[in-house]
Amino acid sequence: MRIALVSLAAVAAAVATPALANEARVEARTGIIWDGSDSEAIAGVAVGYDYDLGNKFFAGVEGSADKVLTSDTRVSWGAGGRVGYKVTPTTKLYANSTWQSKFSKYGNSAVAVGGGVEQGLNDRFYAKAEYKHLLVGDNTPDADVGLVGVGVKF
Repeated sequence: MRIALVSLAAVAAAVATPALANEARVEARTGIIWDGSDSEAIAGVAVGYDYDLGNKFFAGVEGSADKVLTSDTRVSWGAGGRVGYKVTPTTKLYANSTWQSKFSKYGNSAVAVGGGVEQGLNDRFYAKAEYKHLLVGDNTPDADVGLVGVGVKF
């Protein structure tokens, strides 16, 4: 999986057209994480860079730090990427995949797959909504995450 994500980033970097509006972004986000028996609030931050692949398509890389807001968890670090389509000049639909480190000392790391929508609020700020399914493995229940966030583009 890591090889696929690195390959995706390399292809995006090679194909991206420098004259288009490639952009870095930083965001704060919050939401909920749930499995079959429990749900908890989550909060975090993410940084990323999107590469334009023509007028309508884009690919990007992202790093994140998220925390389940209970006392027995720790920060989960994530690294991954996304690919998507610009529905309008200010609206992006995307699919993403991320490797996430463990949320607790008793849990397992996971691969997250999902998607979302990002809406530009003006030239610099955006809001987004995102869903991820965490594929945990080792007889640990999978989990789902719903996030909303606000960010700034550079």
